[in-house]
Amino acid sequence: MSWIIWVGAAISVIGLIGLLLSIVKVNKARRAGLSDEDLRISVQKVIPLNLGSLFLSVLGLMTVIVGISFA
Repeated sequence: MSWIIWVGAAISVIGLIGLLLSIVKVNKARRAGLSDEDLRISVQKVIPLNLGSLFLSVLGLMTVIVGISFA
């Protein structure tokens, strides 16, 4: 049953990478010197990536907890 822990950890790492990617994208948009409207549009494009990555991280951590409970 320890494989459940490793699968959950891998899912969490994928989510963490997605969160870091969304941070980099928003930071790049902020440094580009865009107008307020363009910055808002670029941030709105990153929101699905951010929420999906957060969901993957939570799902992975829940999988790890389930794996620890079964072990």
